[in-house]
Amino acid sequence: MRLFFTNGHWALALTVVVIFSRKVAAVSSLSISTSVGTVYGLINGTTPNVAQFLGVPYAEPPIGDLRWLPAIPKSKVGSIDATAFGPNCPQYDTSIPSVYEVDTRQFLIPSNSTSEDCLFANIWAPYNYNKENDKILLPVIVWIYGGGFQTGGGNIEYQIPSQWVERSQKHIVVGINYRLNIFGFPNAAGLNQSDLNLGLLDQRLALEWVRFNIANFGGDPARISLWGQSAGAMSVDYYNFAYPNDPIVSGLIMDSGTALLPSGTTDPFHSNFTFVAGQFGCGNLSAEAELACMRNVSQADIESFLRSYGDSGKSPALSFNPVVDNRTKFANFTSRALAKNFTQVPAIIGTNTDEGRSLVQWNPNGPNMTAANLVTLNAFLCPADKTTINRYAVGATTFRYLYAGNFSNISPRLWEGAYHSSELPLIFGTSGIVRGASTVFELALSMRMQDLYLAFAQDNIHGLPAERWSAYEPEGTAMLLGSGETVTQNVSVEVLEAPCDGSAAATGALPPS
Repeated sequence: MRLFFTNGHWALALTVVVIFSRKVAAVSSLSISTSVGTVYGLINGTTPNVAQFLGVPYAEPPIGDLRWLPAIPKSKVGSIDATAFGPNCPQYDTSIPSVYEVDTRQFLIPSNSTSEDCLFANIWAPYNYNKENDKILLPVIVWIYGGGFQTGGGNIEYQIPSQWVERSQKHIVVGINYRLNIFGFPNAAGLNQSDLNLGLLDQRLALEWVRFNIANFGGDPARISLWGQSAGAMSVDYYNFAYPNDPIVSGLIMDSGTALLPSGTTDPFHSNFTFVAGQFGCGNLSAEAELACMRNVSQADIESFLRSYGDSGKSPALSFNPVVDNRTKFANFTSRALAKNFTQVPAIIGTNTDEGRSLVQWNPNGPNMTAANLVTLNAFLCPADKTTINRYAVGATTFRYLYAGNFSNISPRLWEGAYHSSELPLIFGTSGIVRGASTVFELALSMRMQDLYLAFAQDNIHGLPAERWSAYEPEGTAMLLGSGETVTQNVSVEVLEAPCDGSAAATGALPPS
């Protein structure tokens, strides 16, 4: 049931109310003035102390002639109905089995909810939380979803933060959509070299929108922490290097991914895009004509082809991921870090003990553990180690964690363990939405993780030390989360670094457990 609050009464329809002032904390009206128009939000019965503003456009729809161009800020309109999620960006649901496809589809977006008109922000803010504090602006966490730059969106069941905001009443969460796969990372010959990573440029435009508008929702534009997981965490670190002089954000949170994660597209001849163009009668054209021709092909037909081709296992494999453009992604992250050519704001960086178990070939009886362990080390733990060491060398504060939680309602097969993404339901407060209620220990861990992230958002420098989580130093400690029956405990950083030789696994090494 959706209820709308207006003129002091619950109602089923929206009416105009007084526009909210910028000097507020949290939300006491469901009508908010923004740069794109007055947005009208909602409150639902599940989280009655959270105002939700969903599907707020921050950019013009990247359709027609705007397809495969950098997004343009949304022009102001009279009013915006922000009571339902907007469509997610074009993507497809593979038929190849995996942990996510078979066991935990709550990590995937609902079907039939995609469109090129997808550049939306979703805002969750405490509703009327404490009128006595109405001049205190709240910390803001901006969420960037993962999905390998191929999938993801705003209405993923496990990644909706309303329960977290309902519990804390002390922070605001903003989720942003960005373009994916061939639409976000086309690497087409007809584009400018600086415009190849459109999805990353979308993220920057969204953050500019947040900076300009978040005070109207009660958020503090001086306390914006940028949080991402997997491809979202890579995006956070790419952003960290792309905007050192105007970061907007005051803190970074990177769950299971950094700029050193070995992933991306290397295609200097733009052959991936040209191959797809050839399937739609757009082959053997000049670069400009190829792009113009492809702008007339429907997004549904393009995604359908990518799905059928990818699921078939045909060769050559197609890749539409971030490329080195020397604007949003660079080839020399370590040297740039050591030259202090990044934001240098405080960061949380962490990984899970069993990342690779959900990312190698599916087997209902368990994966090839040699392959799974190599993924855990080479893609996640060791790049996180190297990123942290680089940051420490130039005095950038970093807080390290290792997540080890294993709960049957998130990891229904015993062998799955703390697989890639499995920590997210605990932070979002969604761990008990399917496959049984969360255990007492699971809830305790969930609340502790929420409180730690909130402490960081409230004060990026001093918040976590006050919670007995020390910043990284070579002989110091990291935070171990959910190991055994212990909610949090310290673990030597040597345990995290021992399996690694630089950003790659040492010979014969195993991940820490």
